[in-house]
This record gives sequence, structure tokens and C-alpha cells, in this order.
Amino acid sequence: MKYDNILIALDMLGCPNRCCHCFVGWRPNPKLSENDLISTAEAFRPFAETLTVYDWNREPDFGDDYKEKWELCNKLSSKLPEHYELASVWRLARDEGYALWLKSLDVKYVQLTLFGGEELTDYFTGRKGAYQDILKAIDVLLENGIAPRIQAFVNKTTAPELVKVAELIDRLELEKRCEAIGIPFVCFVHQGSCDGEAEKLYSVWITSDDVEKIPEKLAQYTVRHFKKQSIQEVLGREEREIYSELINDHTTESLGTTAPAVFYIDGEFNVTPNIGVPARQWFLGNLREDGAGEILSRLAGDQSRAQHIRATVPLSELVKVCGAPDSKRLFDREDYIEYLLNRYCQRQEIQGELL
Repeated sequence: MKYDNILIALDMLGCPNRCCHCFVGWRPNPKLSENDLISTAEAFRPFAETLTVYDWNREPDFGDDYKEKWELCNKLSSKLPEHYELASVWRLARDEGYALWLKSLDVKYVQLTLFGGEELTDYFTGRKGAYQDILKAIDVLLENGIAPRIQAFVNKTTAPELVKVAELIDRLELEKRCEAIGIPFVCFVHQGSCDGEAEKLYSVWITSDDVEKIPEKLAQYTVRHFKKQSIQEVLGREEREIYSELINDHTTESLGTTAPAVFYIDGEFNVTPNIGVPARQWFLGNLREDGAGEILSRLAGDQSRAQHIRATVPLSELVKVCGAPDSKRLFDREDYIEYLLNRYCQRQEIQGELL
């Protein structure tokens, strides 16, 4: 079987941050070689009509040889990679030529993540100095004709400080400065998905009571960005409401039969599909030990533990075991189902270890 396109993202160097919202999770930074990237690409190539190769799945362009890595990824790809709005804030604050290089790739926006003021942003980013790097990055981007795109994460801890994000936007005159380079300013607030590291934030997850704490200015930006009618529509519905639907939903779903062939590969060559978090319940195998063909077969056959559970355990059982019928936490329905699935897998694993 051949896929129309296979996309692989190999974590070659890791990340300077340890963000509390990161779905990829925390693990030691690897140091892989160009030969590792080449051999990974060649392992998947026979199974793809076209292949797209990335040398990162955490912080892009983290290594000093980012230009050479980008050229190698392009050389290895028959469907070329795109840089999109993701870039290294760490590098923007330290490398004078980096923003100019991004501009040469026709990057128009770079996304910057805030959680409130300096202390909270440093805490949730997992690195002291992250907030100051963001301030430097904003100036560097605008000087090179690239617009900063601000995403602000909201939970019970950050909601009272989102006013500081609105104040920063005004103080730095970001609307006016983006207009001066011919690119509309973009900002949005959301809670992300409750998976990976963010699953640990469930106790402070935003509830319907917190929505009014979001500054009106940020709410307006958010509604415009997501093309919704209200901020409530962006943030989703209360858990108890979705629970009441799912408790009567006895369906299962095969994820492998519809999943795109997009794979995250860690520094030890463990492979997970992008339909879930890079965690044990989603592991399809080890590329070096099992080979690309077997990994693709396992994806299609729902053979990761999470896929198998989703294909065999009804939603009603997942929510009965792992949901909270009285919770006012706000979720997108599909994000909530993934949260339940991950929790169910973890509970099953713990029970297995105790037996």
C-alpha cells in the first residue's frame, strides 16, 4: 500500500523550552545527525507517492545549522515542506540574520505565545527569560517586515493576567506597526487541548465562569481570527454538557483507516501518528527495530493502544470512566474525546501495572 503523501517530523535537536501546554511533551534533547534524517526519509520513501520531511517536531530552527537543515529537508522531500507561522523565538532574540532568512521564505507571520505578564509567561514556557525574548522577537520581526501573531493561553491561573497581554499590544502599538508593513495584526485567546503536558492543567482548566475575565479587546481579536460569532463559541461547551451527550453515544471509531500519514519521530526513533500525543499509548513502534512498513501497517490496523481502545470501547464507556458529569470546564467536543481517550489509556496502564 502506498500513501499519497507521507509527512515525517524527526526531533533532531529538541527544544529550549519546557512549555506547560506542549502536546509533544517533555523529554531530553537529542542530538541526531544528518545521516539520521536521511535514513529516516529513505525508510518511508518506498511507501509514499510524495514525501515531506521536517527536521524538528518541537522548536523549529533550534540548531545553528538551520539553513543547511532546511535545504536538506527540501532535497529529501518530493512535496516540499512549508515554514508556516512557526519559528524559533529563542533564535529570533539571538540571531541577527534569522528573521531576514524567514522573510526570504515568504513567512508573513510568526506566532508568539503569552500567558499574561513576564512571570507567568516564563513559568508556563518553562524558561526564565522567555518573555524578554518575545519582546525582542516582536521588534526584530517587524523590522524585517514580518508580523507577530499573538496567541494567549487562558486558564484559571492566566485569565486574571490576560489584561497584561492587551496592555502590551497597546503599549507596543502592534496594530499600527503591523499596518505599517502591510499585514493585519492578529491575536487570539484559547485554552488549547487538554493533552500532553497540558493534561496536567486540568485542575485549572478554564470554566464558563472565567470567560468574562477575558478582556473585551482580546475577545474581539479572537472572534475575528476564528470567524466565530462569540468568544464562547471559540472556547467550546461545558464538560457536563458534552458528558450528557456522550454517555448515550455507544459508537466507536477506527482512527487508522482515515488518518493522514503524518508521523512524529523522537530522538530514539519511536514513532507516533499526529492523531494523538507522542506518548506510549500512541506508539506505533520503533523505526530502527520495526521498519516503516510495519509502522504503516500498525497505523492502518489501529494497533497502537489508543487506536485499539477508540476502535473497540464505546464513547459512553470512555466518558463514564473518565468524564466529570458536573464539570463546567470548556472543551471542543473532539478535543474532549481525545482527553477521555488518553485518560482511559493511562488508567488501563496503571491497572495493568497493579495486577
